[in-house]
Amino acid sequence: MNFFEHQDRAQRRTRWLLVLFGLAVLAIVLVMNAIVLVLFGQAEPVAQGEPWLTRDFLARNIGVMVWTSVLTLGLIGLGSLYRTLGLRDGGGAVARELGGTRVDGDTGDPLRRRLVNVVEEIAIASGVPVPEVYVLEQESGINAFAAGYSPDDAAIAVTRGALEQLDRDELQGVVAHEFGHILNGDMRLNIRLMGMLFGILVMALIGQRVLLAMRLSRNNRNAGGIVAAGLALMVVGYIGLFFGRWIRASVSRQREYLADASAVQFTRQPEGIAGALKKIGAGQGALRADTEEVGHMLFASGALGQMFATHPPLVRRIQAIEPGFREDELETVRQRMQEDAQARRAEKEAQAEVEAREQPSQGPGGLMLDPSRLMEQIGDPGLAQILGAGLLVAAMPGPLERAAHSDAWGVEVLLYLLISPEQDVRDAQLLRVAAVRGGESESRVRTLLNAVPELQADLRIPLLEMSFPVLRHRPREEREALQGLISELIQADGRVSPFEYATGLLLRRQLRDLEQPERARPGGRAPLARNAGSAQEVLAILARHGHPDDAAAARAALAAGLTALGVENAETSADQTLARVGEEGAWNQVLDRALETLDHLRPADKQALTAAMLATITHGGQTVIAEVELLRAIAGALHVPLPLAELAAAGVTADGTGAPGA
Repeated sequence: MNFFEHQDRAQRRTRWLLVLFGLAVLAIVLVMNAIVLVLFGQAEPVAQGEPWLTRDFLARNIGVMVWTSVLTLGLIGLGSLYRTLGLRDGGGAVARELGGTRVDGDTGDPLRRRLVNVVEEIAIASGVPVPEVYVLEQESGINAFAAGYSPDDAAIAVTRGALEQLDRDELQGVVAHEFGHILNGDMRLNIRLMGMLFGILVMALIGQRVLLAMRLSRNNRNAGGIVAAGLALMVVGYIGLFFGRWIRASVSRQREYLADASAVQFTRQPEGIAGALKKIGAGQGALRADTEEVGHMLFASGALGQMFATHPPLVRRIQAIEPGFREDELETVRQRMQEDAQARRAEKEAQAEVEAREQPSQGPGGLMLDPSRLMEQIGDPGLAQILGAGLLVAAMPGPLERAAHSDAWGVEVLLYLLISPEQDVRDAQLLRVAAVRGGESESRVRTLLNAVPELQADLRIPLLEMSFPVLRHRPREEREALQGLISELIQADGRVSPFEYATGLLLRRQLRDLEQPERARPGGRAPLARNAGSAQEVLAILARHGHPDDAAAARAALAAGLTALGVENAETSADQTLARVGEEGAWNQVLDRALETLDHLRPADKQALTAAMLATITHGGQTVIAEVELLRAIAGALHVPLPLAELAAAGVTADGTGAPGA
């Protein structure tokens, strides 16, 4: 099952979840009505043995039932809305609620540095924004979770025990498991689960408060009805919560197997995630913090089996990865954990990382750009992509890497990337930086320019992605001012390059999804057939940037993309589309309009469009960096996680003179 099929399945699963919870809420409303009618219903005396629940009785109490239904639905709805709105800040809000501490990108702690490196490598390999990283400092058990509405506001949190007790392969397996949840569309479902369960729980909490207030009250006369109402709320709320937990467990368990399989696919090292699961089974993974709401998000429940468990038993998960595993082997793992000198291992790994950074950096290259393989790896990257991402990070100049990870310098990295090599344009741009952000910001940009006057072209997008997480912690007004400044820097020379367009588009998407995370959906319901014109314009713009000086080659590349899209008479349509795009004005404005429409496509249609884009840029066996940068931006606008590391590793060149794999 590929990424787009996962998104289709996630949407169906969400609809099914809403139906199940809708039925649970309906049952709660019916039970509440029954209780209220028994306690407060107005009925005329009936003879012994005759039924009291008659049509006349229901008609007499129709107002009571209406108000009971409205109040019950209102309590559940307001509770769910309150909880959901409280999570609008994204996955970081969930991590902070559980006591998480954000890990700065420039941390000097070797264990946290290792965690940041692992997260960045898998994010770049997956083609998604680098998430925030948190550590639950008070948790000595081994666990982790990913939370957020979308990859743009995601956060990955691991416990202190996971940092200290897992080696790099095991930590990579755990992080890859959490990225499986991100890419499979599970995070949005988890947020919905939290909101819905809280809406049901709030009834029980109100009932508890009512009973407590009546118990402490000195005047209990005529309080029987209030006590009965409070007791009814509490009982019905906990019954509803019981079924809500059952629904949550049934939805959650199978997703854990899928995320485990994704982790094995990412790393090609099943012993990594299996080792982490064994250590949890041999020790403990439950959090000391209250995890009722987030239990379904965790890497493991910390128990080998329990009623209504949100996770499959650990032994079964291990056996799915290592079929010959026996439960009694956990004792051996437990003894090994006790004997392990974790401090020496951490010191050794830290030294190894220092030595690796002191070695001459090696640029990416050597892999053929295979469209069919790229399609398979969208949302499901493998070891080659993670290694490619590691090479990109290793090739990044030290001053830029440190600045991108710094809260103080991260914004200046974004500005550095847009500074023109032309002196007149550069001077004007730096003046605007000083005017908008002050002289200190302008001085930092100059410092970066002096340290790295020219950045390797295939490192620009990875550096951009590494610096984006810093924006999440800036005030809204500063983010809006930065967006305006970046637009000015892009327009400073009167032209828009593919990289400049990619920077502006990815920044706008990040900020929009931060402000409105509930809108960051991987797919809508719009059919491709109704948006064929916009899709063809996107392909035409890609073809032109891949062959800027060869109209015939651009036409052939577009025809290849249109053929992959299923367009009849592709060559004729290519001529018409290229002419139409040329007449509609600036290419970046045409692309903006097209992408705004295409983001609402169904996942299956996004898959078809992505395949057509890959067919366009790979036609003729030559791919240039401008196509890669545009494709990354387009994929980001469509909420498709493109494995950028695979593209960068293909040996593309800035001018197109070198073929992939050269």
